[in-house]
Amino acid sequence: MSLKFELGSCVRAISKFSQCMKCVDICPVDTIILSNNIPSFTPSACIDCGGCVSICPSNAFSISEFSFIEFFFLFLESDDNIISTNQNIPSLGLLSVENLISLANAKDNIEIDMFEVEILKDYILSNIEEANFILSSYSDREIKISYENNKNIKKEKVSSRREFLSNISLKEGVKHKANFDEKVIEDELKTFDIDLSNISKIKDKYIPDSRKVLLTTFKRVEKPSSYEVLPQEEVSFISQKYIEDSCTNCQICYRICPTRALSSDAKFSIINFDSILCIKCHLCHDVCELDSIKLQNGFENSEFFEPRKRALITFNIKRCNECGNNFTYFEGERVCPRCKIEEEESITLHQNAKNFIF
Repeated sequence: MSLKFELGSCVRAISKFSQCMKCVDICPVDTIILSNNIPSFTPSACIDCGGCVSICPSNAFSISEFSFIEFFFLFLESDDNIISTNQNIPSLGLLSVENLISLANAKDNIEIDMFEVEILKDYILSNIEEANFILSSYSDREIKISYENNKNIKKEKVSSRREFLSNISLKEGVKHKANFDEKVIEDELKTFDIDLSNISKIKDKYIPDSRKVLLTTFKRVEKPSSYEVLPQEEVSFISQKYIEDSCTNCQICYRICPTRALSSDAKFSIINFDSILCIKCHLCHDVCELDSIKLQNGFENSEFFEPRKRALITFNIKRCNECGNNFTYFEGERVCPRCKIEEEESITLHQNAKNFIF
């Protein structure tokens, strides 16, 4: 498989204040590191576990040989209910909690074949456990786990490019220079720089494909007779929030949100939150200087079936008496922060001039 990284989709590229380390932490061979605050990796060191692909909240990582959307529809069309690395998927680590819930919503009696799965085993089992916990809150569906080789089919072990290089002679290396050069490149650390094309991508607001599939499946699931509130620490990919009164309406959180989960109106007099669009990337929390944005203790699973935009906080917007522009008014003189700063600077300069003269 060939690991790909879309810098424009990474939350660390959106803001230097992002604390997201999920891809780095999940990598079992430590091939993903941070270089200039951006994920970087050595292609030849990648063991194709798929962990970075499934754990990335913004779907910045992918592999060239696998598309979850394609896999999703092919699996639904098949007669088989078993998902196995010996049969239909390169690695179980590619499936996120969202992916698992989407599959279970669309097809009954899904079974995950864990036969001989060792790499990221605990992570995969944790994802299945979380998916089953969420499924149990609104249905009787459950993803089962098997430890038997259901198909008794083992894929041929494909030699890695690292093994290929170690086994060839110098003469063969010259003869197959194209393969040799490719290997040399893959042994080098692949870094990423923010250029004009990345900046354009960063400015785009989009919903990751995994969330689109999840939303589609919930439209076809029968609503439960009653809804539940799930502990927020038990739900890894979505959240509900509230904003404390310490918020100054600096506008950074909803301007920087990659999915428009946070938004405002034309006058910037309100901060709205659409939970179903939240990918729990934590970016809005990371950039909030006053730490005004908080996670609710629980997540209402009604959001899956009846998503709604909620007003987290509203502001009193007034026109500045000096410049006439709108600003968030709290109390005192109706002067915007910019004019207030300019007035204070003018007073300081005037006082300094007086002290110099006398």
